[in-house]
Amino acid sequence: MDIHMTDVMLHIDENLDKFQRKSLENHMRGQIGVIGLGYHDHHPHLMIVEYDLDATTSMELLRSVTAKGLHAELIGL
Repeated sequence: MDIHMTDVMLHIDENLDKFQRKSLENHMRGQIGVIGLGYHDHHPHLMIVEYDLDATTSMELLRSVTAKGLHAELIGL
């Protein structure tokens, strides 16, 4: 089975503390198609998500963030 991976960067508008970032990370890891994710070390409001193109879309990932009550935008890589 081939996995068609790609990345997207999400800009989270809110200033999240470590607990909130971990909570969002756990939420995102539970989304269908998400393979991995992480935060930019010097810019913790930037989340990079690696996902399977055949299982989800960048818009679905964005909706997963906004469903948590956060404001975010997609930034293409």
